Amino acid sequence: MAKGFELAREQYAEWGVDVEAALRTLASVRVSMHCWQGDDVGGFEASQGGLGGGLAVTGNAPGKARTIDELRQDLEQAFRLIPGSHKLNLHAIYGDFGGRRVDRNEVRYEHFASWVGWCRTLGLGLDFNATLFSHPRADDGWTLSHPSEETRRFWIEHVQRCREIAERFASELGERSVHNLWIPDGAKDDTVERLPYRERLRESLDAIYEIPRTGVTDAVESKLFGIGSETFVVGSHEFYLAYALRRGLALCLDMGHFHPTESVADKVSALAPFFGELLFHVSRGVRWDSDHVVVVNDDVRLLAREIVRAGLLGRCHLALDYFDASINRVAAWVIGMRAFLRTLLEALLEPRARLAEAAGFERLALQEEAKSLPVGLVWDEHCERMGVPPGAGWIEEARAYERRVLERRA
Repeated sequence: MAKGFELAREQYAEWGVDVEAALRTLASVRVSMHCWQGDDVGGFEASQGGLGGGLAVTGNAPGKARTIDELRQDLEQAFRLIPGSHKLNLHAIYGDFGGRRVDRNEVRYEHFASWVGWCRTLGLGLDFNATLFSHPRADDGWTLSHPSEETRRFWIEHVQRCREIAERFASELGERSVHNLWIPDGAKDDTVERLPYRERLRESLDAIYEIPRTGVTDAVESKLFGIGSETFVVGSHEFYLAYALRRGLALCLDMGHFHPTESVADKVSALAPFFGELLFHVSRGVRWDSDHVVVVNDDVRLLAREIVRAGLLGRCHLALDYFDASINRVAAWVIGMRAFLRTLLEALLEPRARLAEAAGFERLALQEEAKSLPVGLVWDEHCERMGVPPGAGWIEEARAYERRVLERRA
């Protein structure tokens, strides 16, 4: 392995690439891994209902986490196989409620304090999301834009409390907490009037973000369409783009929330001149927003490359967002995290200076030749330095955990 890495480092050096600098940068990147892959977006509310808000999880692989302890056990196993030090992305339905019924507008920091202690022990950061779905007050498809003032007030209070909790996360862990807001509001068929919904959403957001929260990066997440909102989504890209600019919020771009022919990567340089911070939810849509496990594909490569080329790693918050119950859920985490980190390494190893200096056909020719550079050898070295199995070495560990733990869950 050491000999192969040395040869790779020499080959990259011939292209003007400092491999050690790339590895140092990659080691500093903290990706926020989503908790909801481990239990199919179920959460731990006492009166838990079915998944709603246009979300759907397919598959019935054995071993779904049923308790906080099981979810944490699975998360720890996943992090043992992922190189680097990262963050956990938590939804509000994952509180430590102790079997008590706590409605969304009543959540407090105390319900998440045990998560903070757990993250502190593992050296993880902690991000947060208000949960405006899978609840009776969201069954009709409307929350912050609801015609009912009482319902809007309920959800406003929920998000306000979640931002307070995120502020406490940041204070306790000494690291910024990203609080992201996504709502399911929309209609399957024509609403006749659209403007009133968006005006109500704007008013609700104004109430939510009236008080700044120290250490919190507030982000709003758009969507093109969803199940039950095929015709109209209140929180569209244009709406949140304008609102985030007006309020000084971060804009969240989910890779599965745009038209399949749109390039999220192209939006990076279009938005960077106007936003101090951007949030990316890395996912893999197949024909639509189906939230497949992230793999190394062209869409992910282009996003990583654009962020690195523009020098925006320090201004971009990176998170995964998918839920697949058709395969080992722990392995799904590991595959996605390792794939995204590898694409970041590819981008960091790109011979940008040489490519930028080239002109005409030479640039295109060099880009093609650079595809043969041995990124795999550098990736394996990174994994070994981070104390995790290189290459496919992690698969047997995941299989052993599946046999030892997941298959024994009733």
